[in-house]
Amino acid sequence: MKTKSSQAERVIRDLFALAGIDINGSRPWDIRVNDDRTYARILRAPELTFGESYMDGWWDCEALDECMHKIMLANLEEKVADNWKMLFRILQSRLFNMQSSSRAFEVGERHYDLGNDLYRAMLDTRLNYTCAYWKNAATLDEAQEVKLDLVCKKINIRRDMRILELGCGWGSFAKYAAEKYGAHITGVTVSKEQVALGMELCKGLPVELRLQDYREVSGQYDAVISIGIMEHVGYKNYRTYMEVASRCLKDGGIAFIHTIGRNVSATRINAWMDKYIFPHSMIPTIGQIAKAMEGIFVIEDIHNFGPDYDRTLLAWYHNFEKAWPLLKSKYGERFFRMWRFYLLSCAGSFRSRTNQLWHFVMTKPGTPQPECRFS
Repeated sequence: MKTKSSQAERVIRDLFALAGIDINGSRPWDIRVNDDRTYARILRAPELTFGESYMDGWWDCEALDECMHKIMLANLEEKVADNWKMLFRILQSRLFNMQSSSRAFEVGERHYDLGNDLYRAMLDTRLNYTCAYWKNAATLDEAQEVKLDLVCKKINIRRDMRILELGCGWGSFAKYAAEKYGAHITGVTVSKEQVALGMELCKGLPVELRLQDYREVSGQYDAVISIGIMEHVGYKNYRTYMEVASRCLKDGGIAFIHTIGRNVSATRINAWMDKYIFPHSMIPTIGQIAKAMEGIFVIEDIHNFGPDYDRTLLAWYHNFEKAWPLLKSKYGERFFRMWRFYLLSCAGSFRSRTNQLWHFVMTKPGTPQPECRFS
């Protein structure tokens, strides 16, 4: 008679075989199981426990990014039956606003405030924590500057232009736009560590960074942009975001969004990502964003360069791995495995085209079409 453990192992082996992944195989993307309890643990709540069991050292994979690429390409998540915990999370996200004002600062405290030493070691010299643009670039620093300049061109930046940045990070865009183009930037973030370091880096420039929820911003600006905040807004608040951007945008101005995107609309949060990396994060679709801006904005351009995020994430991971000897005493081995799973699984999601990276350029209805450079 087969035990529950052996039955769970057979299910997992058959499931991963659909993606071309062998359990205890010899290829770089194959999974090596270190603890036989892994099989049953993953089946209990796959979305959460697959990552947790990796964090605990129950399984390993040499080429984790390629493994995740194959898993997503084969849509294995859809082949695993929903359990009650996943159904509860769907119901919870539909009944409650998981990205409300009262929860806005949680992602700052739990993720962005982890430690500036971590982010300085992992990111480029300007501390861009969003996708780089690798066209005509060979290094991460070059690719991030190309991205920043592309954003500037898409909003028709000019000297003394007043720009509002919703979700400003450590001020990477603000510093670049102020230094190179003489623009005046007001940025808001939910991370106190980003504000403190960002204001230090932008000292002497026409830049103001604030610890503030995007919903509380006021004033009038020539451009309203966001580079990586839409993933934290939540589907119940997409319309609110558009209303804030419109309220703060002068007539004739340009609004701009840089965001990760998914192919199919969802109203729930990924369990592992929510618990360990980005609390209450949610990736939008083009349909959700377009619906939210109906009657508020006209879409002038949509640009997808999602494959560039695969390369960006790998660059971050290599920086993180190289710096780990200096970081490990503070963060610990479980954090290393968690962060490795985060960065490389995300790389796999862009390689499989499960996730995209979009730029939206928008204007208010009735505005003459701007002569922007879109790529």
